[in-house]
Amino acid sequence: MSSSPGPAVGSEARRIYTRLLAYARPHWGMFLVGVVGMVLFAGANVLQAELVRTFLDGTFVRQDPDILVRVPLELIGLFAGRGLGDFLSVFAMAAIGRQVVKGIRSDLFRHLLDLPSAYYDRESSAQLLSTLTFNTELVAEAATNAVTSLIQDTLTIAGLLAFLVYRNWRLTLFVLAVAPVIAWLIQLVNRAFRRYAARIQSSMGDLTQVAKEALDGQRLIKIFNAQSHESARFEQAIEANRFQNMKLVRTRAFANPLVQMIASVALAAVLYVAIKNVLAHGMTVGEFTSFLGALMMLPAPLKRLIGVSGAMQQGLAAGASVFEVLDEPVETDTGSRALARAAGRIDFESVSFAYAGKEPALENVSFSVAAGEKIAVIGRSGSGKSTLVGLVPRFYDVTSGRVLLDGHDVREYRLKDLRASVSLVSQDVILLAGTIRDNIVFNTEGVSRERLDAAARAAHVLEFTDSLPAGLDTEVGDRGVLLSGGQRQRIAIARALVRDAPILILDEATSALDNESERVVRDALDTLTRGRTTLVVAHRLSTVESADRILVLEDGRLTESGRHDELLAQGGAYASLYRRELVG
Repeated sequence: MSSSPGPAVGSEARRIYTRLLAYARPHWGMFLVGVVGMVLFAGANVLQAELVRTFLDGTFVRQDPDILVRVPLELIGLFAGRGLGDFLSVFAMAAIGRQVVKGIRSDLFRHLLDLPSAYYDRESSAQLLSTLTFNTELVAEAATNAVTSLIQDTLTIAGLLAFLVYRNWRLTLFVLAVAPVIAWLIQLVNRAFRRYAARIQSSMGDLTQVAKEALDGQRLIKIFNAQSHESARFEQAIEANRFQNMKLVRTRAFANPLVQMIASVALAAVLYVAIKNVLAHGMTVGEFTSFLGALMMLPAPLKRLIGVSGAMQQGLAAGASVFEVLDEPVETDTGSRALARAAGRIDFESVSFAYAGKEPALENVSFSVAAGEKIAVIGRSGSGKSTLVGLVPRFYDVTSGRVLLDGHDVREYRLKDLRASVSLVSQDVILLAGTIRDNIVFNTEGVSRERLDAAARAAHVLEFTDSLPAGLDTEVGDRGVLLSGGQRQRIAIARALVRDAPILILDEATSALDNESERVVRDALDTLTRGRTTLVVAHRLSTVESADRILVLEDGRLTESGRHDELLAQGGAYASLYRRELVG
């Protein structure tokens, strides 16, 4: 994302945790089960100390023979209750945690799908993928293990302190005297945990980005013999991640013994006073031993609380990064006009557009396209061709001017209706994991076998699937890697034929193909464009000679418009580009 989330502090931390708890609130019943388990677990820990007193005083002081039978049975019951409480708390909180992660991931993924194209222009997909996977797992840690320890260990500490006060409140004051120091130390540690957690998540996003780029570009890396270069980049990323993780570990490792050392000072003082009381007959052996046992049990939950604060702060930092994305505004769909099927007339009226913080990509562009007309848009790289056609389905909204469809501003139409009237075939064909059939009928309901076969035949897909053992049910592989570029383009064309939208955008649809593949694909495109309003963005001028009209863009301005022969006769920019292509 644009910047790694800073450490959440104070009210910001509470705000984040409140939002996280909103995902857990529907599962309050399971939470109560977990709390019951935590109470059982904490209560059993406190009762252990009382059981020691009962055993020692009953055996060595009163010499009660029933103690030999009663205490072992009580011990078994105590640990049975402790085990039951442990199971209920762990299982219930884990179940809630997985529901929380499921809810957050579901909301985050749906939100990502609804974000405008401009958001993806400035954000790293690898960082977003890291947020969707890694960061949400850290949220689960905060929602399960951290909360379990926070409640369970707090109850244990509270119960042990209550027991200590009950047994000897004066001695307990020695323990409580160090509490402010420990609380201050925990606050310092928490701040460090938050800071390092945010850095770890940022470094994890960088690591994911390097890995994703290497996997996507594995052929480029091989051809340039760049394995060592990419390994060095990845090594740098994982070293940065390791370094930040070790800072977190060092803080946690230093905090635990420091807290225990402070607690040991209080324990030493208590031992001194307690032994004097025992010698002065102020306490029985059982009372002293149970008091001492309860006191010795305090450091363990205190240590776990210190340790769990790391996971808690990581979860809060992760939650901050998740909510940063969730708070991004989605595409604005202010349109209310319904559109069953567009006729296909398109008008650009004094259209200008600029990407955020950049110079205008289009300036004062005006032209009209009649329904069923085929218009080609050409120009040098960076002249605004793809930006122009992207304004029709509202991938972007104009900075000024209007884009009209059938006489109405495209912003008046409901987005779903508007985009249902547009098909797109681009140079970078997107095929999803699955079969060729799945990709052709993608999200188009009620496609009959006859309609599918007709589209596949018209797009020349059957020419290569008929020789495959599984035919149209052949798996395409990751992003269609098992197919050639021409085959992927033909599947995209078949998909557009099945969709049967009245407006078609061809964005450099044949620029990456060899001559033979281009011939087959162009034949399929001729079938696809028949009877549809078509906007063709082309790099090769030879592919647009048959267009009804050619628009020439230069630096975002429309400089020429006309048929192929008319533009050649004018001897302007188009004629210059055409001659250069012929010579080349």
